[in-house]
Amino acid sequence: MPLYEYICQQCQHRFDALRPMSSADAPIACPYCGSLETRRAISLFAAIGSEGIIAGSGSSCASCSSASCASCGSRR
Repeated sequence: MPLYEYICQQCQHRFDALRPMSSADAPIACPYCGSLETRRAISLFAAIGSEGIIAGSGSSCASCSSASCASCGSRR
C-alpha cells in the first residue's frame, strides 16, 4: 500500500497516510485539527538499487534537454 503525503488547508499541518491507490484523493481527516479540507501533496521519492540511487525526485527524465521538463515536471 502506498504512503501518501497530505496538507491540511485549515491548519497547514503535513501528514502521511498509508492508503490504497483507489483512495489516494478521497477525503481524509487531518490528525491535528480533524478538518476534512486536506489535499494530497507532491512528495519526494528515491529508488535505491545495487549501484546507488537509480531514480529520485531531483533527477530528470530521459527526454529532458532543458532546465525543466514539461512531461514529468522535473527541474535540474
